[in-house]
Amino acid sequence: MLSGASGGVGRGILCCLLANGWRVSAGLRDIGGLDDLEARPDQLLCVPYDAALPDAGQQWVAATIARFGAIDAVINVAGVLLPSRLEDEDETALDQSWAINFKAPLRVVRAAFPALRRAGHGRVINVSSLSGKRVANTNIAYAASKFAVTAMTHVIRREGWDDGIRATAICPGFVNTPMVAGHVAVAPEDMTQPEDLAALTELTLRLPNTAIVAEILVNCRLEASL
Repeated sequence: MLSGASGGVGRGILCCLLANGWRVSAGLRDIGGLDDLEARPDQLLCVPYDAALPDAGQQWVAATIARFGAIDAVINVAGVLLPSRLEDEDETALDQSWAINFKAPLRVVRAAFPALRRAGHGRVINVSSLSGKRVANTNIAYAASKFAVTAMTHVIRREGWDDGIRATAICPGFVNTPMVAGHVAVAPEDMTQPEDLAALTELTLRLPNTAIVAEILVNCRLEASL
């Protein structure tokens, strides 16, 4: 299961997985967003998924099991980057960031957990951020939600360890996607590319239960505190 597959990092991961023979259930707000992608009908399932809706994760999981009969991995990519400052009295951005960046992937994992347990080698990969490891700017909503994603990943590792479930938080800095376009001073070619994160994700899926990396910090420039 892969969220956010219609563009950016999610699209890069999807193309990498399909090229390496994985079967993918893509959760999409617009299921027509992958019409240009060539994939075997038995390899790709597109399911309507709106991260803002509380029941969306359960419905996506049910559709995935109905089609494929099992779930081996959940990859949470979908997220938002909304401006939010400490002194903002309007908490709309804070609420939306918390709902989409943290609660939505939590609900998907919760719904998929029984199937991941049955698999015996379940994988959960949450795309967090370096903003979930250190604070480098004043966007409190984004940093708080991504710190929460990183913490959630470690809880998943503990909860699922005895059943073979392994969880990894991938924490990139600036990635060349529309989400950050025009918001940072780093040139696109100097950022981490979506295909780089895709390669790391696919590798993580293939690692055995005895060699899982809990966190992967991905830098495109020198970080003083990491």
